[in-house]
Amino acid sequence: MWRSHARHQTTAESGEHMEAIVLGGGCFWCIEAAIKGLKGVLEATPGYSGGHLENPTYEQVCGKKTGHAEVVRVVFDPIIISRSTLLSFFFTLFDPTQIDRQGNDIGPQYRSVVFYSDEGQVGDVMAAIEEASGFYEGQIATEVSQLDKFWVAEDYHHDYFAINGSSNPYCVSVVAPKVAKARAKYAYLYE
Repeated sequence: MWRSHARHQTTAESGEHMEAIVLGGGCFWCIEAAIKGLKGVLEATPGYSGGHLENPTYEQVCGKKTGHAEVVRVVFDPIIISRSTLLSFFFTLFDPTQIDRQGNDIGPQYRSVVFYSDEGQVGDVMAAIEEASGFYEGQIATEVSQLDKFWVAEDYHHDYFAINGSSNPYCVSVVAPKVAKARAKYAYLYE
């Protein structure tokens, strides 16, 4: 199902001004697990963006022919966590110098990408890439594109690490170390 990707929305309950951005850096289980729990993040929803097929399935995206990346749509309160802070944090979760892969996950669906909702986000994205380039030896390979559509992933991908973290070998060996590293390094950003 396609969901709206408007940059700002106001929630009736809280009156807070929210913003959304779509981030991809390898497996969406890793990105979602690390971003959930950050102060100011209201939603971290796994899905697919950047491809040509309408409403793709996980199997189709993994088939490497749809053009989609595994991504996470992050809805956040920029008063609590700034876009710049969120992007700086994001670029420490994976290696943005790798093209179409993260570790043993290989394919265009694992590419490093930021899908922006409006031109106002581009400056912060480019500044975060410049900042990240100081921490990595290779050239940053992150794609920066305007968001066209965001397709929500199948229900079983939501909170995947929280549900399967101790029983799934991939979660134990790949996701858990990334989440632990992020939580240790950025403990002050978590609730």
